[in-house]
Amino acid sequence: SATWRPMLLKMLSGETRSHGAWKVEKRGSTEEKSDPALIHTIPYQQASKRLLQLYERVKGPDNNVDNIMLAHSLRPHTMEGHMALYKSVLHHKDNKIPKGFLETIGVWVSGMNGCSYCVEHHYAGLCRLVGKEKGSQIRRSLESGNIESGPFSSREKQALQYVEILTLSPESSFVEPIEDLRKVGFNDGEILEINQVAAYFSYANRSVQGLGVTCDGDILGLSPNNAERLDDW
Repeated sequence: SATWRPMLLKMLSGETRSHGAWKVEKRGSTEEKSDPALIHTIPYQQASKRLLQLYERVKGPDNNVDNIMLAHSLRPHTMEGHMALYKSVLHHKDNKIPKGFLETIGVWVSGMNGCSYCVEHHYAGLCRLVGKEKGSQIRRSLESGNIESGPFSSREKQALQYVEILTLSPESSFVEPIEDLRKVGFNDGEILEINQVAAYFSYANRSVQGLGVTCDGDILGLSPNNAERLDDW
């Protein structure tokens, strides 16, 4: 793991975070990009039909739509699939693991994958759930790559170790890591929750990174409030 932790530390501490408008090549000249991604996106004000219906479900204050959702705008059905998965694995009433720890997994995976967008969004969400002081302690431990130093229970440390293996060495055998999770008290349903959150964040990270999505204009840390209904985003 020594090969990835220096990059994780740099990314989480902000050294690799982008600021302001990107400069992109377009028709032979360098221009400031107006889109929040490297592909064209359709803003809320120009949306219609099915896309507008979806935007109405995901928008925040002042009709703000997160850039990760705007990136789906040319194929609205992919936004619908993304949000269904996101809501199911992270904000569903039948999840048993505390949401604060699920957000911690998201920050951990996103850091290992080098995705500053998801780190910043979900760190903000984490702090709203556990408070700024504990959130800062968690972030420092993840930045250092030393989960033993964080405010985690033995169960949580074991879960974070499983997530680390899944994210960095998915070709590994998981017979022993799964058994280790059982030994510290996780049942198989809870292990599934941990697995699905880790897998979701790798999907979200690659979506954001591969399309050059930035945090510019986003409101950080917003999340669905209604865990009772899957269709309420």
